[in-house]
Amino acid sequence: MMAAEPIPGSFRDPAGFVFKRNEVLYRQINSGFDENIRLLSSSGLQETLLKAGMVVDFEVVDIGLGATSDAAMVLRPSVVRFISYPFEWCFSQLKAAALLTLEIMSMALDNGMILKDASAYNIQFVGIDPIFIDTLSFTKYEEGEPWVAYKQFCQHFLAPLAIMARKDIRLASLLRTHIDGIPLDLASKLLPLSTRASFGLLTHIHLHAKAEPQNGHSLGANSAPKVSKDGLLALIDSLKSTINKLSWEPKGTEWGDYYLSTNYSQIAFASKESIVKSFLSLVPEVADSCCDLGANNGEFSKLAVDKGLNTIALDIDSAAVEKCFIAATQSKSRALLPLLQDLINPTPNYGWAGVERDSMVNRFSCDVALALALVHHLAIGNNVPLTMIADFLTKIGEWLIVEFVPKEDSQVQRMLVAREDIFFDYHLQGFETAFAAKFNTISKQEIDGTSRIIYLMQRRS
Repeated sequence: MMAAEPIPGSFRDPAGFVFKRNEVLYRQINSGFDENIRLLSSSGLQETLLKAGMVVDFEVVDIGLGATSDAAMVLRPSVVRFISYPFEWCFSQLKAAALLTLEIMSMALDNGMILKDASAYNIQFVGIDPIFIDTLSFTKYEEGEPWVAYKQFCQHFLAPLAIMARKDIRLASLLRTHIDGIPLDLASKLLPLSTRASFGLLTHIHLHAKAEPQNGHSLGANSAPKVSKDGLLALIDSLKSTINKLSWEPKGTEWGDYYLSTNYSQIAFASKESIVKSFLSLVPEVADSCCDLGANNGEFSKLAVDKGLNTIALDIDSAAVEKCFIAATQSKSRALLPLLQDLINPTPNYGWAGVERDSMVNRFSCDVALALALVHHLAIGNNVPLTMIADFLTKIGEWLIVEFVPKEDSQVQRMLVAREDIFFDYHLQGFETAFAAKFNTISKQEIDGTSRIIYLMQRRS
């Protein structure tokens, strides 16, 4: 039996941790903490949540599979295909994750349990559906105990949602630098004065921030005042109401209405769609995943979903990702996951020792990569050499469907209006030479009515 490989991001909870053995994912429950897992099952809470699609499933397996001698129980949880982080979610995704956490908290109380953690990292998305993954967050509820995760919930969910809705959507990026959530005093300072007229925001952010000790640490569970179960349920209802009142309209961003201002004619757009469909059909049937880079609102991501590929749709624009998520929600797609991602500054390894959270490249490597109307933005908009773009794309997918937009295209001409053309290698031959070093070209086809060309490539072995 191969040695256990602990997952770097699973070390903070003394109750247990996640690890892999023979490439299979397991969760170890340490000695003294298995009672909570047994209660989770015997109370019927796990079954209820599972039927509602709210939590990951798990099975209890042989204790001999444990990673250390301290193992009291070993679980094999169901695996989430793509792991994403809260700052990569659009507004509606973070809101859905917040409401799911609160609903699970309510149901836990009804079954004699409580959530000891309310981290946004406990939520993942299976397509459009948020799902709770941290089985160890469930503990036995004792009458009168406060919700020790209340502050954490406000920092991870309410504060960023309020800032996104009432201040600036781009401030969601604060979650990237604040791994433990946005500090409430910072949120209080950032939010406009008008938010104090909201009872929920006044209570859960502004007054909450003032009540925090100067050292920033919450009162421990032993020194916090007792709270009845009804009091906890009232707190949860108040948080739900406050979050439900927060909204954000996806508009006013650079790429939110891209397809309304693009230079594609209807004929050209139909031609591009036909080519992408055709190239996807040439990808081997064993392929099951796709990463659409610069997906905008997911128009072409849907073609990959139709092919049967579990697809991530990445874009830098908050409005585009929001629209993509809303559209996927309406179509009930469980195979399309829209996410925010700046490809010029993608999510790196970060957290404790620089390895607690995994990079975008490691998490989103797929069988197929789509890079449509993207290369010119990287090469001309951000001065990234074609050779480096090709190398980056090898890390994303074995199969690549990529579009080359020449300088004479009107979109590129607009980019060159305000700057000197220093891109001497940006031409068809330069593109093909740069990519030929990393990929074999299987097929290529010009888009009708344009000078643009789409290629189907396979990564060189």
